Amino acid sequence: MPSLSSLISGDWAASPWFMAPAVLVLWVAVFLVVKKFVLAAMRRVAGSTGWAWDDVLVHALSTPLLIAILSSGLLLFGRILPLDPEWDRTFDVLFAFSIVLALVLFADSTTRGALDRLSAGSPVMQGARGLIQAGARGIIIGIGLLIFMDSVGISITPILASLGVGSLAVALALQDTLVNLFAGLYMVADKPIEPGHMIRLPGGEEGYVSKIGWRSTWIRMPPNSMLVIPNAKLAGGIIINYDLPQREIALTVPVGVRYDSDLGKVERVTLEVAREVHRSVDGAVAGAEPVVRFLGFGESSIQFNVGLRARDFAGTADVRHEFVKRVQARFRQEGIIVPYPVRTLDFPPGHLEGLKDILGGGGRA
Repeated sequence: MPSLSSLISGDWAASPWFMAPAVLVLWVAVFLVVKKFVLAAMRRVAGSTGWAWDDVLVHALSTPLLIAILSSGLLLFGRILPLDPEWDRTFDVLFAFSIVLALVLFADSTTRGALDRLSAGSPVMQGARGLIQAGARGIIIGIGLLIFMDSVGISITPILASLGVGSLAVALALQDTLVNLFAGLYMVADKPIEPGHMIRLPGGEEGYVSKIGWRSTWIRMPPNSMLVIPNAKLAGGIIINYDLPQREIALTVPVGVRYDSDLGKVERVTLEVAREVHRSVDGAVAGAEPVVRFLGFGESSIQFNVGLRARDFAGTADVRHEFVKRVQARFRQEGIIVPYPVRTLDFPPGHLEGLKDILGGGGRA
């Protein structure tokens, strides 16, 4: 402490016990003002760009910068004071801890902001957000502790070796869980399916995706039952998604008419019925143009396909139902016959007499 005589003589201004607090206050005040103007300028720049992630980064900088300013001011405060080496070491450790804390807070805030933005537009991310954020926070804190220990002279090599062995043991014990977790993350990123999509599984099961969790995916089946399937099996299988690339879906209705039918008339009448179905049936695409394509000569009829369009998979049943019902009534009105299956049996002449005897004998019995 400065002596009373030095203070009276005017040497107090040169005393480190006066200069250290003054420098600390001036350092913090100046850099707080600089921080305010710099962050304001960064916010204006971020608001003028179309990139959304710069807003997350600017928002995450405020608290870490404040910690860095205070910790650097305290380090300078300790360097000015004539302290013992033990106190200098304490200020160094405190400065290292503050910088690592600022980095951890910045990384955690950035991760949280990124997850908030991703979850806002993805129902899938909302279900897995808590797990992902907890895992990311644990990794960030662990890396921060290792950096702090290394900066203060503590060897982290044994810790890294222990973590490697422990991670291997945990990975082996949780192999199935981790496989499903990463498969769920893959589906979140790649988006082959999303909640609300109508899909068909390799086993033939069909249903609407209800929820994609971190371990399993829930699919609501048409009987209103729920199919729960692990993400690994779903991600590794062949899936038909009826809602991609768009929700409109084409359906084909096979029809057959008699050989002596006027095919021009058949095509005209069929298209008229199909257009009427498109206009009037709820679930059909009103502006779509139906298609008729003759396929060839079947066993008992001339076969052709009628191409229709529904707004989604749920509407295909109504569109097919109404088309079959209306085209059958219109064919009957126009005299167009849809034949029954016919089989013609040809027997050699010598076998007909034996067949007559067998049938006749059966009749006498």
